[in-house]
Parts: sequence; structure tokens; C-alpha cells
Amino acid sequence: MSRVALKSAREIEIMRRAGALVAETFRVLEPYVKPGVTLKELDTLAEEHIRRAGAVPAYLGYGPKSSPFPGTICASVNEVICHGIPDGRVLEDGDIVGVDIGVLLDGYYGDACYTYTVGTVSERVQGLVDTTRECLNAGLEVVRPGARLGDIGYAIQSLAEGRGYSVVHEYTGHGIGKKLHDEPTVYHHGVRYTGLKLQPGMVFTIEPMINLGRPETRLLSDKWTVITADKQPSAQFEHTVVVTNKGHEVLTL
Repeated sequence: MSRVALKSAREIEIMRRAGALVAETFRVLEPYVKPGVTLKELDTLAEEHIRRAGAVPAYLGYGPKSSPFPGTICASVNEVICHGIPDGRVLEDGDIVGVDIGVLLDGYYGDACYTYTVGTVSERVQGLVDTTRECLNAGLEVVRPGARLGDIGYAIQSLAEGRGYSVVHEYTGHGIGKKLHDEPTVYHHGVRYTGLKLQPGMVFTIEPMINLGRPETRLLSDKWTVITADKQPSAQFEHTVVVTNKGHEVLTL
């Protein structure tokens, strides 16, 4: 693994502003996430808000020139694990939708994901969503100088699997800064006391994807949308976090 760059106080301050814009965009979207809205409508609202703030949507046009990502947000409904394309799909009562938002502000990225419930969801789906949020928090709680990346994965995996859910292995958290995806790779499964030792100034995302059924995934023909192989629901929550001298700070609250 290549060396992980440590961020300066100035860089962290810019990333704090980028993260605040991501969080603000989720608050803008929240009243509109209800039955009858289309994913494209949510995408347009997010893009307008991000651009008004003087930032650029991080995902729009991201990826290979042959098939760049076509939206401002990733919108992943029900069995979609991640990278769902915000198209004309209409949200229905009982759906869940994972909205992933990235922004580029003054040369630095902010990145987070929130899974919304649409109308009234079943108890089993609500349990999945609640547990996934708790998995993110469990991962964040271990972030401090001297802890290791494996501690994060262990905390998430033990909580999820202890409740009968499964953890997606193929898609991970990542370092972030001037690049959207950088070192280190942050797995959401792992062994305690193993992996990279955390130092103040490291900035990365933790973004567990937790499945109601089995952990296997399938990539659709659009080359972006990832679904659960068994078509069971999946949820995701993500924050960008910086390791501080005393512990950590979440930059996307």
C-alpha cells in the first residue's frame, strides 16, 4: 500500500466545509423523499443546491469516459447496494433508498451516504436500516490514534453478523482529500489489531453496506448499479472522518 497522506489543519478546515455542504444537501432532500417522487427529481434538487453553494457534484461524469456516472447522487433503492443511477424510477411506500452524495469544494472532496425510509417500511427492513446506521457508528467509535483499520471492520462485522445480517465485502470505504478515492482502503469486515495504524491527520470514509440476506453482489449491465444477488434489501450509511490527536471528528455531520 502506498503511503497515506496526512492532512494539514488548513486542508481539514476546507474538508469540514465540504462535509458541511454534503450534510446540508441531505437536509434539503429529506422533505422530498416520499412516495411519488422520482430519483431524477431528487438528483436535480441536489445538483442545484450544490452548485448554488459554489461547489461541483463529485460523481457527475465520474469514471471511465466510455460510461461516466450520469448523476449528482447515487440513488440505491431496496436491493440496490450502491451506485444506483438516479433515473425516472418513482419511489413507493415501503421502499428504502440509499442516497450517496459527494461534492468538490475549493479543491477538496466531501462524501457521505444516508438511507432514507419511504413512507412506512416493514419491521424487518426498519431493523436493517437501524442496524446499518449503528454499524457506521460502531466503526466510527474505534477511530483514534493507534487504533488499526482492522478494528473498524471488526466492529462493523461483529455487530451486523451478530444480528443475522451480512456485510458486503467488495465495496469499501476509502481515503479522501484532493482525490475522491485515495489510500487507505477501509474494509467493513476484519480482524482486530490488524491493518494500518491510524494517525492524526488521516481522513477517510467509513460506509458499511449491510444486507438483509446473503452478502453476494451482482453488477448490472449499466456497469454501475450493484445489487444483492438474492434480491434482498441492502442499506448503507457513510461519513467522512478525520483522525484527531484525541480521537476523531466526523466531517459530514
